[in-house]
Amino acid sequence: MTRTASIPTTETDAPRVGARGWAALVVLMLPVLLVSVDNTVLSFALPEISIALAPTGAEQLWIIDVYPLVLAGLLVTMGTLGDRFGRRRMLLIGATGFAAVSALAAFAPTAGLLIAARALLGFFGAMLMPSTLSLLRSIFQNRDQRRMAIAVWASAFSAGSALGPIVGGILLEHFAWGSVFLIAVPVLIPLLIAAPLLVPESRDPNPGRIDLISIALSMATMIPVVYAIKSLAVDGPSLTAGAWALLGFGMGYLFVRRQLRVKSPMLDMALFRRGSFSGAILVNLLSVVALVGFLYFVSQHLQLVLGLSPMMAGFALVPGMLAMIVAGLSVVPVSRRVPPHIVIPAGLAFSVAGYLIVAFTTHEHGVLPLVVAFVVLGIGIGAAETISNELILSSAPAAKAGAASAVSETAYELGAVLGTAVLGGIITAFYRGALVLPEGLPADVAHAAGETLAGAYTAAQELPDQLGTALWDAAASAFGSGVMVTSLIGAGLVVVAGVIAAVTLRKAPSH
Repeated sequence: MTRTASIPTTETDAPRVGARGWAALVVLMLPVLLVSVDNTVLSFALPEISIALAPTGAEQLWIIDVYPLVLAGLLVTMGTLGDRFGRRRMLLIGATGFAAVSALAAFAPTAGLLIAARALLGFFGAMLMPSTLSLLRSIFQNRDQRRMAIAVWASAFSAGSALGPIVGGILLEHFAWGSVFLIAVPVLIPLLIAAPLLVPESRDPNPGRIDLISIALSMATMIPVVYAIKSLAVDGPSLTAGAWALLGFGMGYLFVRRQLRVKSPMLDMALFRRGSFSGAILVNLLSVVALVGFLYFVSQHLQLVLGLSPMMAGFALVPGMLAMIVAGLSVVPVSRRVPPHIVIPAGLAFSVAGYLIVAFTTHEHGVLPLVVAFVVLGIGIGAAETISNELILSSAPAAKAGAASAVSETAYELGAVLGTAVLGGIITAFYRGALVLPEGLPADVAHAAGETLAGAYTAAQELPDQLGTALWDAAASAFGSGVMVTSLIGAGLVVVAGVIAAVTLRKAPSH
């Protein structure tokens, strides 16, 4: 039975699934696991990629950001197409393409080709992610079961993030950086075999016509906005960044106006009038900004400043990933009794504390504060993501689960872009501003060292001992100068997420 967006739903009396439904959940966790492994592995592989391919500072950010940029531009489109043509079908097409392109990315000879491969991964990844969450909505109709299923689904992100540094670290210890992309192949092959057997197909029974204008407007909204944010973070305020932002917001206005006027909108804008939907979307976005931004600069700090190998740096962050998983699962019984406008801010208070630990103790005590900080931060992120994702799905009609899931995933991927572009851009700006190069450096070496911390590391290894040591000491000090400010900004973003949850989720049902 189709529900409207304006009717609160509890669904506690809906049918409960058996073993087959939970087996389907295991299958749907595979692409989630893969994407989270891929994101974490890439962060840890970035120093070696920077050394091998010698990207500029902008290219280094693009290697990470182009994937979520393309993803963010296509998620709503792919989610809507999944509603129309079949969510399982989109999942299988996306898995096939993702595995093939991952193999190509592993052997990219230049930074430009790696960026292109990452863009293609974003295209196929846009088919994967909305399908997994929307299929959960159709499989688990009972809300209590769905809440647990989403907690397990969300924990797959954390599990993949915990597994990624270890697997990636082992690979990077013994093989070239390209080996981290080959992980996709053995993960997705079981999905392609098991999904047709265990995962039922689902689609919108009344999808309406394909609205090509809305598809174009959705892409024309997301891509310029994200590009403007990246340009602002890397190059500072400029007319170019402003022009892209105005273009994106203008296209967004046209997109919203069209959705309000057409008979069968691509995205039901009435969903955003509900605090349980719009508030949960914002909590998702800001939480991911804080998490990805943390991983971006901490992975470099562990490997380049503190000298840990990729594998040991991965092990250092495992306790935080495990804390995220435990928090995501433990919050399920709590959320049945305590309303989300209380649970989410309480959880995010831990994440604020984690950032403050980094801000005020990292320079003095090395690795241990980072381990403790990520454990504390992970508790809040794990709890917030589980509850917010469940609220997003529960707020949408079952027939439009793909579009609603796509909005959730768009927030996630936009948060990943913002985390890298804003927090990464801030720490890069502080690094460049605080770096005092020693005298006697060749011009090309000085340029490379001034671009990125990895560039300074590579240059220092090739210089005579005394000059190389002086360069590296200056680079490490400059990078560290930005850690405190970046951490305080990250803490502020988490505070904003907690306030939004406290204000907007007061009427969200907890049962």
